Amino acid sequence: MDRTASTQPIAAPVHHGPDGTPYYLTPAPALTAPPALYHPAAPAPMPYGPGLAPTSVYLPAPPAAETAPARDPWPARLLAGGVALGAGGLGVGYAVQAVAAAAGSIGGLAALGVGAYALAKTSGGSGGRGGGQGAVNVNVTVSNRNR
Repeated sequence: MDRTASTQPIAAPVHHGPDGTPYYLTPAPALTAPPALYHPAAPAPMPYGPGLAPTSVYLPAPPAAETAPARDPWPARLLAGGVALGAGGLGVGYAVQAVAAAAGSIGGLAALGVGAYALAKTSGGSGGRGGGQGAVNVNVTVSNRNR
């Protein structure tokens, strides 16, 4: 790729003010030669030896101790504890109520199922599908002879 033949126009030079605000200078001066690519120089190796070692160790100052209030705010602590216990009690109450409602609905469905099963097994009527306990065999012979 040839970097000397660029299709983009040359950008205007930028001057930065003392506060860092960029000022774009126009018009851009015409270049007499193609711009050279910037190749930064390799950083110089940093020598390290005993002469560069720190002579003292910096230890930060300990944090200032917080001052305790003049008196114990026990009413505020009791109020906060009571609110927390009340909220916890409400949560437990809602959980127990939800479990009771689920158990009640499952129990109701089970009772309906048992009732329907018992009704189907003890009915003695339709189609001979009754239970058969206590059934009486009746044989009726009807003869209608005119003599």
